[in-house]
Amino acid sequence: MMPAVEVGTILIDDRPRITQLLALEIEPYAGGWSVLRGINGAALDRRIHAAGWNVFFMAAEVKVTFFGSLGTTKIRKAMRRILEKVKPQSFNCLEVTGIVVRRFLGMRYGTVSAHSRHIQQSCYLDKANMRRAAQQDAEWANG
Repeated sequence: MMPAVEVGTILIDDRPRITQLLALEIEPYAGGWSVLRGINGAALDRRIHAAGWNVFFMAAEVKVTFFGSLGTTKIRKAMRRILEKVKPQSFNCLEVTGIVVRRFLGMRYGTVSAHSRHIQQSCYLDKANMRRAAQQDAEWANG
């Protein structure tokens, strides 16, 4: 069973080096992404900085809208769409920042929003090609 996603949930790309270094507990979610258990964004930031690494929070918000009532299936599908949208950027972390349900002309719809994050050793954000290479190395290592 997939873990529930709510506002504040952090997903991380399956990279054993990072999860082992930061002693993170993860649950598999979808497409090579896992949900961090028992930790919020601020606590993750503290762990990252204590290990001498850096985290970057991307200002650009990624949103997905769905029609119908709020449910775990709808949120899961929305999260998969968000993960597909952020995949080309090759960031290794994602934080869910909003889940909102509204009505318009009697139709219910929801919006899920998230911000990309990136965890790395350097204090300068790696270029996209370097992030992609690191992601491919991690995928190869995972088999």
